[in-house]
Amino acid sequence: MWCIPPGQNGQFVARMEQVLDVYARPDDKRRPVVCMDEQPVQLTSETRTPIPVKPGCKAKSDYEYTREGTCVVWMFVEPLGGWRMVPVTSRRTAVDWAHRMKELVDHPRYADAEKITVVLDNLNTHDLGSLYEAFPPEEAKRIADKLELVFTPKHGSWLNIAECELSVLTRQSMSDRLESESKVQSRATPWAEERNKAQTGVDWQFTTAKARTKLKRLYPKMRPDGPLGSV
Repeated sequence: MWCIPPGQNGQFVARMEQVLDVYARPDDKRRPVVCMDEQPVQLTSETRTPIPVKPGCKAKSDYEYTREGTCVVWMFVEPLGGWRMVPVTSRRTAVDWAHRMKELVDHPRYADAEKITVVLDNLNTHDLGSLYEAFPPEEAKRIADKLELVFTPKHGSWLNIAECELSVLTRQSMSDRLESESKVQSRATPWAEERNKAQTGVDWQFTTAKARTKLKRLYPKMRPDGPLGSV
């Protein structure tokens, strides 16, 4: 569901156009673009043993369930490369985010990359300072130097392709009850591997030019300039 801010929001359109310009870049293995997002998952188990489904019948679940805690699904997707990585953890603290970024930077796929542009939202843990909370200064700077962070605007998380991929993952592989972190990972890993093998890319069609037309109301009106307010 899209969440659009009130009209004439200069900060929103500035960040939106920055993200859209990033998406318009050509594929460059030295400077790849990766989108990242994370999603909490409620772990639940059945209170009664399900009865096997008969052929031709829809599966049914009892409305009662047992809460088993939560876990976090992380999504990293390279839109032009048709590649994604989907680790699952128990938390999403600043230190957790830092370790996921280290995994990205040190992934063999990006061994020769000069800089990885990461598109992500404005969660307070998504900050290069988090690297210094997780690693010694030398290691934190090594990771930070290989990253370019580009943030979606507030109310603009729909501009993050990783959010779209998380929606696909949930719909295709995690729509039933999952009782443990390992169970969630057992769904996420083969899903990612299958899409990577098929080189499933992302056909992003929303451009800056289209934004200036379709979301025209978000762009501030020109104001008179000069000390006396003259044009």
